[in-house]
Amino acid sequence: MSRAAVTGAQAGLISCETCKLLTRPLDAEHAGHCPRCGAALEVRRFQSLQRTWALLIAAAICYIPANLLPVMVSNTFATSDAETIMGGVVFLYTSGSWPLALIVLVASVMVPLGKLLALAYLLVSVQRGMAGRHHERARLFRIVTFIGRWSMLDVFVDTFTVALVQLQPLMSVLPGPGVLFFAAVVVLTMLAAETFDPRLIWDSATHMEKQDD
Repeated sequence: MSRAAVTGAQAGLISCETCKLLTRPLDAEHAGHCPRCGAALEVRRFQSLQRTWALLIAAAICYIPANLLPVMVSNTFATSDAETIMGGVVFLYTSGSWPLALIVLVASVMVPLGKLLALAYLLVSVQRGMAGRHHERARLFRIVTFIGRWSMLDVFVDTFTVALVQLQPLMSVLPGPGVLFFAAVVVLTMLAAETFDPRLIWDSATHMEKQDD
């Protein structure tokens, strides 16, 4: 029966979070600094789970008003209309711009919600010591960090619209309070992805291998 590969932690090695250099720490309590880039080395990120949970819960709370409050308020000479994210999606779809409606729906509703659910799944799986599917969970974490930069699309659209449509007193477009909450969701989920230590995923794999031995 083939043996599993030895992990870096089992070999007494540590990877630099900045330049990814694999090196040996000074001692168990003080890992020291990377000999190549000088960044501080960490065997595991301090209180990774607690910090990630705190940021994730805060993002989930902000997600509700981000979708309920208007993100854009358009004022004309006779009317004033406030649009939420879903209201904007419906308007774009009914006006014939369904590709743009689909982009806004995915980037502004589905992506933030998917990041919240994915990070919550990773946290629960690590805390419960879930066995198996380690490669899939590591790949899921990489996807979450990759798509995080596209989550601000709705805020960018609102910003460009506000900057372009300023024909006062005939017409003006102003950002709504929902934009602040939506931006908070994006920032908090990005910070949560940064504070989560993906090496914890493989710690549970190592623990299960020791139990099998």
